[in-house]
Amino acid sequence: MNPQPLRIEPGTTVNLGDYDPDYHADFEKQSAKAALKAMQDQLKDWQERLYAEGEQSLLIVLQAMDAGGKDSTIKRVFEGVNPQGVRVTSFKVPTEEERDHDFLWRVHKAAPRKGYIGIFNRSHYEDVLVVRVNELVPEAVWRARYDHINHFEKLLADGGTRILKFFLHISKDEQKERFQDRLDRPDKNWKFSMGDLPVREKWDDYMVAFADAISECSTDYAPWHIVPANRKWYRDLVIMQTILRTLEEMNPQYPPPEDGLDNVVIPD
Repeated sequence: MNPQPLRIEPGTTVNLGDYDPDYHADFEKQSAKAALKAMQDQLKDWQERLYAEGEQSLLIVLQAMDAGGKDSTIKRVFEGVNPQGVRVTSFKVPTEEERDHDFLWRVHKAAPRKGYIGIFNRSHYEDVLVVRVNELVPEAVWRARYDHINHFEKLLADGGTRILKFFLHISKDEQKERFQDRLDRPDKNWKFSMGDLPVREKWDDYMVAFADAISECSTDYAPWHIVPANRKWYRDLVIMQTILRTLEEMNPQYPPPEDGLDNVVIPD
């Protein structure tokens, strides 16, 4: 297969039709799963170092259409990590209190503290996606939010937070299969909502909104990544690879021990 870019460089004008959601490089299911399993211990080690150092943080943003795999990505990529140092925040429809503040108010409160990995299941990008497609605010309002988002993410980055943003790119046919699976399996019925169907009818509008958000808000300090996500095993692999590369660049270290530990005798 011809290589398909994952990270979107600043200034790129994105057309999601140029990105194949079935792409899987040279991997097959078994080799990808084996590679993921081998990397899970590395993630545990880096997370422990990050938590112990307490000087940096990592924010991971996951966006996708319904059934795009945000929940399962979190479950599989972060399997076995210490939950003490990881915080997952799911952004639902804003509450009355949240609507009474600026759109970033609830998001800033959830940003990861030093030493932590924060995972956003949906995020501040809903305010240039759902809000745009459903015409909840005037165009001048949601367009201005691209700059607000870039400045907000720069603020986090300047404070020691590395930011990785992933768009889990599935096809419309794949979404249909996953919806049907939710209907067919009693243990997955709870994941299906009748409200998913009107959103699906606006698929093309959402593709344009996602493409514009990625184009406007992929920066050196908070890059977007378009992840081919029809094949869950490839999705998990490339997200894990990207996270590990970033943690290696951050290179958190265990703090030095206190002075005098060589002479400590633990009393009976």
